[in-house]
Amino acid sequence: MQYEGSGLRLAVKDLIDVAGIPTTAGSRAVAERADPAAADAPCMAGARAIGAAIVGKVNLYELAYGASGVNSHFGTPANPLDPQLVPGGSSSGSAVAVADGDADVAYGSDTGGSIRIPAAFCGITGMKTTHGRISLEGVWPLAPSLDTVGPMARDVNGVIAGMSLLEPGFVLDSAPASRIGRIRPSGIDVDPVIDAAVDAALNASGLEVVDVDLRGWQAARRACGAILDYEAAVSNRALLDDPARGRLLGAEVLDRLTEAEAVTAAEVAEARVHQQQWREEMSAALDGVDVLALPAAVSFPPPLSHHGRWPYTALTNPVNLSGFPALALPISSAHRLPASLQLIGPPNGEALLLATGLVFESAAGYQKGA
Repeated sequence: MQYEGSGLRLAVKDLIDVAGIPTTAGSRAVAERADPAAADAPCMAGARAIGAAIVGKVNLYELAYGASGVNSHFGTPANPLDPQLVPGGSSSGSAVAVADGDADVAYGSDTGGSIRIPAAFCGITGMKTTHGRISLEGVWPLAPSLDTVGPMARDVNGVIAGMSLLEPGFVLDSAPASRIGRIRPSGIDVDPVIDAAVDAALNASGLEVVDVDLRGWQAARRACGAILDYEAAVSNRALLDDPARGRLLGAEVLDRLTEAEAVTAAEVAEARVHQQQWREEMSAALDGVDVLALPAAVSFPPPLSHHGRWPYTALTNPVNLSGFPALALPISSAHRLPASLQLIGPPNGEALLLATGLVFESAAGYQKGA
């Protein structure tokens, strides 16, 4: 997909600095004291260089610290597939802007699934990039050792265009995967309709698929949660220590940050030891295959009225713990809504994932974005 000049319309998650515009992180506690950004975040340089039209800063779950996409301060972006359902988050506005056709590409962030979950729930495509590949300078932090910035679009070509903006010079210089490892994390209850849709899409791809036993998924979830919560409390210390600002936080986020303060340094140290072990386990799982495959979400999007502590990130946050890249793309299902296939690749394997995503788009099990 090629865009000339301002032909590309870009939406930017409102935790990424855009010169002249305040960054609010979806929070009144931040917005009320936010000055216009003095400069763009470095990840905006590629978009500026081609003259992309920035259609707006888009909403998110407050402080990016939740995966429902619900925002009590500035309104919840409406899921274009069904406005009664959660849009997913935290990059809810990014997903909705793309799915509604208001933007060709959107920038989101993904710390535990915040690109892949809204992509899954809104029927679009999203890329969690390799940790450290895209600069986080000028991006409101949640958990810096897990945070990533990545592109969202209606289809794989749009995500390729987004990668070429985030990383000027990015090209699709990889062949697609020839062998895919299907993983089924134990102890996680996945909607059988979604599991069946993933299997059908894999079968329709024409690629070789083998089962891969990747143990330790649940332990990785816990380790990721400990690190994420500990760093979130550190990142937002100024809000917690200022009673006037703390009172402006939404109840859900305040409760979660308060709980996060209870995570001890010893628990985090143990989680970081496990993080290194998990990276080795993920690398070993990829030894005999090119990419790993599983659903992006355990369920279809829940109703807004039941958005609470759903297991949104059960199939995503272990990927953040590893730092590896992952792609979520919509696939047909027996449900009225699309399911979402998640492909995980080795570090800096974005081109491999995107080339493989194009194979799935041309197969019978693919469902074009909302």
